[in-house]
Amino acid sequence: MFTKKSIFYCLFFFIITATFAQSIVDEDANPYKLFQSSPNANERLQFFLKTENRYSQSSPFEWKKTLEDYLKQAEIAKDSTAIFQYKLMQSQVLYDLGEFSKSVALSNNLYQKNKDIPLEQKKILLELLDNSYENLKLYRKQTEVRKEKKELGLTDNITFYDIYSNLGIPDKAMEEYIQEVSKTLDPKDFYGNAVYNNNIGVYLWLDKNPPTAITKFKSAESFINLYLNSVVDIKTENELTKGNLLKGIIIGNIGKCYADLKKFDDAVFYLKKSLQIIDEYRMGANSSDLIENTLYLAECQLQVNELESAKKLLERDFKFLDAENQLKRNKLFAAYYDKMADFANASFYYKKNIRLRDSIALNEREIIGQQLEALVQSELENSKALYLESKENLERKSDELAAMDSKISTVYISLIFTLLGFSGLVYAYLRSIKVQRIIVKQKHIIEASLVEKDSLLKEIHHRVKNNLQMVSSLLSLQTKNTRSKAAIEALEEGKSRVKAMALIHQKLYQNDDLSVIEMQGYIESLVNSIQSVYKKGGHKINITIDAEGVELDIDRAIPFGLILNELVSNSFKYGFPNADDEGKIYIHIRKIDKGGFFEYTDDGIGLPDDMEERTGSSMGIRLMNRLVNQLQSTLNIDKLDKGVRFWFNFK
Repeated sequence: MFTKKSIFYCLFFFIITATFAQSIVDEDANPYKLFQSSPNANERLQFFLKTENRYSQSSPFEWKKTLEDYLKQAEIAKDSTAIFQYKLMQSQVLYDLGEFSKSVALSNNLYQKNKDIPLEQKKILLELLDNSYENLKLYRKQTEVRKEKKELGLTDNITFYDIYSNLGIPDKAMEEYIQEVSKTLDPKDFYGNAVYNNNIGVYLWLDKNPPTAITKFKSAESFINLYLNSVVDIKTENELTKGNLLKGIIIGNIGKCYADLKKFDDAVFYLKKSLQIIDEYRMGANSSDLIENTLYLAECQLQVNELESAKKLLERDFKFLDAENQLKRNKLFAAYYDKMADFANASFYYKKNIRLRDSIALNEREIIGQQLEALVQSELENSKALYLESKENLERKSDELAAMDSKISTVYISLIFTLLGFSGLVYAYLRSIKVQRIIVKQKHIIEASLVEKDSLLKEIHHRVKNNLQMVSSLLSLQTKNTRSKAAIEALEEGKSRVKAMALIHQKLYQNDDLSVIEMQGYIESLVNSIQSVYKKGGHKINITIDAEGVELDIDRAIPFGLILNELVSNSFKYGFPNADDEGKIYIHIRKIDKGGFFEYTDDGIGLPDDMEERTGSSMGIRLMNRLVNQLQSTLNIDKLDKGVRFWFNFK
């Protein structure tokens, strides 16, 4: 059993181990450390640009200090490329810190002095200038930056909807935004839909329509939740950071709408949740959403009498407050001190606001007037450019139509020639039909003639077979009238040879193809005929025939039939002389290359010792040699331990 003490030690060890492991993981995943470990300026720039969560474990001020150190080293080394890259990163860090004026000054200087930099780096600088001018409310400069982006091909058109919104014309901003963005929006792009619905919600909120704005913000929240929770698309850490930051902004916008509707409890819930997310994912950098939501939350807490919580929010150290937020902060401090009955401090903040408002009101109205004038002028110039572009397109279309008219005339002429050619083809086709009919008629005549000739050939083969059978019958009659044993044997041999030839003609007229003999069936019929003569019946002599697929014409089939007749007859007469002898005969014909191979083997008593001397006087051997010569080959005879083998190759 475990004691309480042992359990305590185990738990303590587990906590220490987990903490140590977490510290190792955090150290490994620290973007600031990874940035410092990069080998050179180019690698650091690539890492910096693709890491949106770069402030997760180190503040922007640490990054700013480190970049200053790297810049000094590059200046000492006179490495102009590294100097540019470190200054580019400095511009972004200054923007992230809210030091928009410094960011603009540095970005502008880099852009003007480095005209030959890659387009991607020009895009980064122009985006920084665009966003910084927006935060500084220098909309004329922002318009100039957008013109530059269009000239470089970084955008197809100059959009002004966000500038209209910042100048207090949200209804026009929303109209242009919907017209520009809705036509390119993909329903499957959850992040893009979240941005789209959030922006429309902002325009509705700025247009004093918070209930409708809440509907759009909640649609945006649904889309961003789909984006973050989707298991289909695996997201990088940067994509998750961007998505969560947008979620925090959307939730904060819902809270601000509830605050405007005087639903302070709902507003407090959403604004707290928003600040928690933005604080986590903005990672230490100042943000206009962070500042604005903090002031809204402080205002709501004052309304529900959470006074100390409101004061803590107002005392947060925001280093870069614009005039509007500074006015709101002073107003909320005054309201706090009013509720605390500290009228001296309340009066201090009221007076401070009056002085600040008076100093900026006139200047702001003048600037906004100038911005609107510049914006209208830019829109006119943009419209003029679009008009000229449309005019050029119309002229080009007119030239294309003229060229098309010329092509159509050419097509008409081509069509006439095509029709003439087609008429010629039709005439040729009709002629070909007539010729084909003549050909078909001739074909029928030829086919009828061939059928008639086939019939005649079959009839001839049939008659030849009958004549040979008649010869065979005459030989049988002669045998019966002959007393000489030698004469009888000679007549029987002749009769057997005649039957072999008759069988060839029988097979021919029974075949559909009159030009060839199928040798497997022919040999089987021939062997059966010879067996019946010598009354062996095949029950003791096992005959194997291997000639499947071999077909021979009549000029070769007749010599083969006569050769086989001699060989099988000799086997029965001499190889197996006794009626009760048992044995095997093997007949084999096969195709080889461009010719064939014939082999005949039996395992009878074999050839006599004086066979070579008797070869000249043997009628059968002489006949076989002549037949093999007709096949343009030479007969080979091999004596075996048991039996004999005859073989030859033929063409």
